[in-house]
Parts: sequence; structure tokens; C-alpha cells
Amino acid sequence: MARGGRCFRPHTGRTGAPPRRERPAGRVRRKRLAALVAALAACLGVAGGARAQTDEIQVYDATIDEPGQFSVELHNNYTPIGRTQAAFPGGVVPDHALNGVPEWALGVTDWLELGTYLPIYTLTRDGRFELDGGKLRALFVVPHAKDQPLFYGINFEFSRNARHWEETRFSGEIRPILGEHVEAWDFIVNPIFDTGFNGIHRFDFAPAARVAYNFSERWAGALEYYADYGVVSDIAPLQREAQTGFLVIDYNGQPNSVEFGIAHGFTQASDALLLKLMVTHEF
Repeated sequence: MARGGRCFRPHTGRTGAPPRRERPAGRVRRKRLAALVAALAACLGVAGGARAQTDEIQVYDATIDEPGQFSVELHNNYTPIGRTQAAFPGGVVPDHALNGVPEWALGVTDWLELGTYLPIYTLTRDGRFELDGGKLRALFVVPHAKDQPLFYGINFEFSRNARHWEETRFSGEIRPILGEHVEAWDFIVNPIFDTGFNGIHRFDFAPAARVAYNFSERWAGALEYYADYGVVSDIAPLQREAQTGFLVIDYNGQPNSVEFGIAHGFTQASDALLLKLMVTHEF
């Protein structure tokens, strides 16, 4: 599953073996993990301004389609209990809204995947079906990320938006990816910057993070956290903070994969109950 593949790493330590001195490589690995945990804690510790609706709720883990492989991933997010006012005048009201998009992806090399989100759509709480725009993306990653203890990458997106979807007609995303596989555990952070192409000082910092445990090669459970600090030059006040935590279950099969999550918002500017479902098919 593109960007959502999970890697199960069974424990290979031997019981009863005599204690050994830690090798330099082991100390380096521990330092890397400590740095990653610190970054994860930073993402979980604070949040910022409330955001508009979104079509994709996902933490990228740097896995991509194999060269020449094509896939489609259907994103759907539904808000049973949400904010009853839009984030901006004329915007989508989150409460009882269904947002979604098919994401079409193609593996180009072992370090590059190209994709498009089209069409982004909304079914509003009063039953109106709206088309919200589309996106193009390019995802650059370390090759064979699921097999690497430390993995990283960066994703770039360019969006054209309907007026009710975002306040700017054109917008973009810069999403660095940093993660560590530790036995059956995954620790991942995505320190995301969104832009309306109105200056670096107006970049919106919206980090996401994921801690997952892989029960097997097919099944994983995870906690995910999504936040928004607001624009980097004017961090949002407490009453406008958005903080949402997800409980997620993943099935990573071939050729079909499924991810389901249920979330609770922890602040007044967050949605109280949110559901997400992602279904992937690889061709």
C-alpha cells in the first residue's frame, strides 16, 4: 500500500545469551531513536490554529509503489459530531459532512512516486454534493523504506481549490517524513507546512505523528495525532487550537489494503468525533 505499507519486524534476540558490550552502531541507533522520540513529543505537545476541511488524513511512512506499479487509494472522512461553523465565510461546515477523494499513484523509480487527487468531493450535512478541486504530488523517499531501520522522505503537493474548500484558489504542501522501525514498532513524524503562496511567513505548520505496533505482516494498530500551530509568524491562541487523536487499525494485504480510524478532538476548535476510511487497490 503506497505510503501506508507496514513492516513487521520479528524479535530475533536469543534468550540465555551472555551479555555483550553495546557496539558503537547500537549507540548510534539509540541516539537516532531518542532524537525521533523527541521530535514526536514535540508534535504531540502543542498545537495551533483550526483548519478547514481536509480530504486526506494520513501519516506518510515513506513507502511507495514499485517502479511501474499503479494504485488507487480512496480516502473518505466523515464527521458525525463536528463544528457547526465553517473555518471561513462560505466554507464547508464540518458537522455531518463527508469528504473524500481517490488518490491515483504511479511508482516511477525506487525513490520517486507521482500522484494526483481527483476529484476531491464533499457531501454536505444538508445533502449537497460539491466538487472541491484536485491536487498533484511528487513523493521522494529513501529507497525500500519499509526495509530500512531509519527512513525519510519529502512530499510536495500543488492544489487547485474551489472557493468553498480553501480561502486561496491555489495552495501547496511540503511534508517531510522521518521515521524509525524498532522491532515491531513504527515511530513516524510528518512536520507539515501548508502554503497559500503568500509568503514564507504565512506558512501554516500542521504536524502529524504516528506510533504503530505491527501484530503481523498484515495487521497493525496505531495512535495518530494531528495538530495545527497556525501560521509560523503568528501562532494561534489557545481558543483556536486544533488537536485530534486517532485510534487506527490497518490491514495491509495484496492487492487490497484497508485503514480505519476513529478520532476525538480535544479542543473547542476541533471536531468531537471523526471517522476515516482508506481503501487501497494495487494493479
